[in-house]
This record gives sequence, C-alpha cells and structure tokens, in this order.
Amino acid sequence: MQKTRLRRYAKLIAKMGVNPQKGQDVFLTAGLDQPEFVAMVTDELYKAGARKVIVKFTSQALSKLHYRHRSLKTLSTVDSFEEAELRYMAEHCACRLFLDSDDPDGLKGVNMEKVARSQQATYPVIKPYRDMMDGKHQWCIAAVPGAAWAKKVFPGERTSTAVEKLWEAILSAARVDEDPVAAWEAHNENLKNRCEYLNNLGIETIELRSGNGTDLRIGMIPEAIFCGGGETTDKGVFFNPNIPTEECFITPMRGKAEGIVYSSKPLCHHGQLIENFYFRFEGGKVVEAHAEKNDDLLQKIINMDEGARYLGEVALVPYNSPINLSGLIFYNTLFDENACCHLALGAGFADTIRDCHGKTLDEIHALGVNDSMVHKDFMIGTADFSVIAHCRDGRTVEIFRDGNWAF
Repeated sequence: MQKTRLRRYAKLIAKMGVNPQKGQDVFLTAGLDQPEFVAMVTDELYKAGARKVIVKFTSQALSKLHYRHRSLKTLSTVDSFEEAELRYMAEHCACRLFLDSDDPDGLKGVNMEKVARSQQATYPVIKPYRDMMDGKHQWCIAAVPGAAWAKKVFPGERTSTAVEKLWEAILSAARVDEDPVAAWEAHNENLKNRCEYLNNLGIETIELRSGNGTDLRIGMIPEAIFCGGGETTDKGVFFNPNIPTEECFITPMRGKAEGIVYSSKPLCHHGQLIENFYFRFEGGKVVEAHAEKNDDLLQKIINMDEGARYLGEVALVPYNSPINLSGLIFYNTLFDENACCHLALGAGFADTIRDCHGKTLDEIHALGVNDSMVHKDFMIGTADFSVIAHCRDGRTVEIFRDGNWAF
C-alpha cells in the first residue's frame, strides 16, 4: 500500500476524526497488526496538537489466555491503577482513538458466561467515569486490516493479497482517494441536511418493514433529534466518532416498540459471529429472540442487564451506500452497520436530545433514553426495506423506499 495514501488516512483520522485540541492527551488503542500505521497516526496526532499520545496495543490471543487462566474474581476486579487511568481520562477530558483490526472469530472458544459475569461486575465501577466523559471529549473508531480479518473477508486470497484488498476497501469507504478533508466536509453537510429534514417532520412513530418478515413500530422521544456525521463536545469541538459513517440516527423512546425484526447481516460479538437472528418486541422490550448460529451468545447479550432488552438507537442508512455497493460483508460492525439500516439494543445516546449539554444524565434518561451497560448494533436493512413516519401533525411520510431514501 502506498505510504502517501496511508498518510492521508492517518491525517484524516487525526484531524477529522479525533481532532485533538492543543494540549489534549489522546489514548490510542490498537491491535498488533499494523504498527507502522499506528506510528503514522501517532505522528499526525502530535502534529494536530496532542500533548501526549498514550498507545496501548491489544491482542485477542492474549485476551483468550486471560479469560482462560484468570479467575472470575480477578476478571471482575478493577484494580486501582486501572481505575486511576479512567479517572485521569475523565478529569482531563482526554481523547480516545480505537483502531480496530480484530479477527471476527478471534475469541472463538472463550467461556462467554465468564466474560459476561465479569463485565457485569466491573460495570458499576467503570460507568461513573464513562458518564463523566459523555459529551465532553472527542473519540473515534477507525479500522486497519488484520491478517485473520482480511482472510475472513477475502477467503480465496493469499494472506498478503487479502490484506492489500482489505486496505483498499477501508480506504475507499473512508473516502481517502478523494481530497479526504474536503470529501468529509461535504459528506457531513449532506448528512446534516438529511437530519434537518427528518427533524422538521416532527416524527411520533416509525414503521419498519421488509420482505424477510420485519414488521416493527417504534416510538420517538419528542425531545430527540436525528444526528449524523460529526458531533460537537460541550466545549464546541467538532469531531467524527466513526470513520466511515453513512447513518442518520436517533435514540427512540424506551418502552415504545411493537413487532418483530430480522437481521440482514451477521453480528460480530466478542470475536464470535451470530447469524440469522430475530427479536420480537412487546411494550418496547425484547420478549423473544433466536439465532440460527450462536443463539446462546445472543441470549447473553439481551440478559446483560435490565436495559439490554430495550432499543437504544434507530439508524437509517441507504442500501446503496458505498459500503454496501462494494458487495463485501466485512464481519465488522463499524463497516456493516454503515452498509444498511440498523438498530441497537442497550444504551441510547444523550447527544441525540436537544440541549443535551444543559441537562443531567438523570434528566435525559427520564425523557426516555435507555440506559444499559451494552450498546449492540445489528443490521436490518434489505433491498426492499421501507420506513414510514407518522408525524405529530397527522401526516404520514415515506422515508425509505426499496432500501433507500425516499426524499
């Protein structure tokens, strides 16, 4: 891969993604797959104004060993040095950057019951620091190829060829082959305009339907708005949390969902794939769920806590999005969720509420934003997907027709 193209991607992540302000720290988490690119991004973060870039390399192979050999008590403990790092990030409004390259099957064989119980135990310690950072700092998730991930996407290729092809797909989805900054400014403006149109409709409920059996009605929070593209912190700093992104999303009203929805793409959860699944909702809550593959893992997701059975996000993505037109299944939520419409179980987004920075989290949750330790996106868009909006003034407006925007 040409270094000039990788440098453009690194600069895009640093400037348009994280956008560190002068003197801000950045915590960068990455796998072991692309150390040269990690160094390139680190360089660009410093050039953008970062005071200190703290790099943490991760490994799924090591994670499997930790889950296998550590006791549940050890896994369930947040040690003082780990809590000190969380406190530092929260108190100093440090930026966070995640470069994802995980193998979709990289944690296969891990005792997921042990993983789930340890996460449930550590969440009460971690949550206050997450709440302190919510809406106050910049964060970004982007991707780089890992060998195992590349072979999953391109199974018939040699490893080196598969990695090169995955690089091409990632850079294309991130609009790197254009003038990246100009392309993203235009893309953000397009998403902003679509969100404004949706917000001006005054939507009360939406109906989602497709030929695979999806028939779901979801209620909206009156104070909620559709968001898309970049976001702004409480200090007015603009950043793009996802590279790539194609969605206009909103947090729906907790407890307002009736019907059934079927997945249209596999879901990768903790390095394992869940395939061909559905959820049935009553009173806004998942009352029935089943997957043809890894159903036990699906059940663990919806039982992580009380909020895991409620919706936290509705995201509208056209079926003719660049990612979907590539014809690839990435087996990676960052990409597959931007290929078509999706929903998310679990936590909703505070920043989809008008004047969110002027409200407490308790006030935001009281409006109907779901709270949970999980936020799990799953894809539902199809070529015949339709979305109908029922507005507060009595109008019925077609939003999606045959999988794409109807306006």
